[in-house]
Amino acid sequence: MVQLDPISMTLNADPLITAALKEDITREDITTNCVMPEACPGEVELLAKGDGVLCGMPVFARVFALLDPDTVVEALAADGNRVTPGQKLAIVRGDIRVLLSGERTALNYLQRMSGIATAARKVVDLLAECRSDLKLLDSRKTTPNNRLFEKYAVRIGGGHNHRYNLTDGVMLKDNHIAAAGSITRAVTSARAYAPFVHKIEVEVETLAMAEEALAAGADIIMLDNMDHDAMAEAIARINHQAEVEISGNITAEAIAKIADLGADYISSGALTHSAPILDLSLKNLRRL
Repeated sequence: MVQLDPISMTLNADPLITAALKEDITREDITTNCVMPEACPGEVELLAKGDGVLCGMPVFARVFALLDPDTVVEALAADGNRVTPGQKLAIVRGDIRVLLSGERTALNYLQRMSGIATAARKVVDLLAECRSDLKLLDSRKTTPNNRLFEKYAVRIGGGHNHRYNLTDGVMLKDNHIAAAGSITRAVTSARAYAPFVHKIEVEVETLAMAEEALAAGADIIMLDNMDHDAMAEAIARINHQAEVEISGNITAEAIAKIADLGADYISSGALTHSAPILDLSLKNLRRL
């Protein structure tokens, strides 16, 4: 499970945030230096411009702290809170040059993470209406160098994290199966190589593949882009001998039908690769 605790922020998030700041400021913020050549204290308000779930406040604050540790972010809302247009979410105080230079990077993180949390919450709420024990998972379809933040956002939205990266778990997909020669060979090889603490998941696209994966001893069987009847038959044949994940075309319209099939998980890459941002803004800057 992805966390943004102080240790994770220092070891994992800070280098990524610093790289984002360097991308935006190669030598100087020339516009800010034009209008604000000397340090001057000031404050600016963070405002919501849309409805959604707030996520990324620790990252938002860290952007300004990395530019100047004396910057203070007075949070008026927290990660996981639902927000509405016009709501004041925070007040940022510090050197106006820092407020101006950090604005876009801080908002980029916060808007993106809040959009993902909002998308996840919508699906989780739909699932809760049907079957509360069916878990929503994310995927590795994340923005390069932003996986830490995006998977955290899924969790804040009420979803759960699938494996973080290729080291975390064994997932035998179509090309792995092709490389091994069959599902049975792939599972046998994985069982011999991987430490016993790792579960082995197999992605299948047909009923015959699901049966082979079950016979080979897969711990989790992912039913990928299968039609409703085929999924229902596969889950009946698996009969709780392995956990079942459903993936592919997880739309709001399909959730009610999927929820009744008896799977353990549904996974959606769209949570991270297609979620729209939540519109937020820094406004009302003033000198102090």
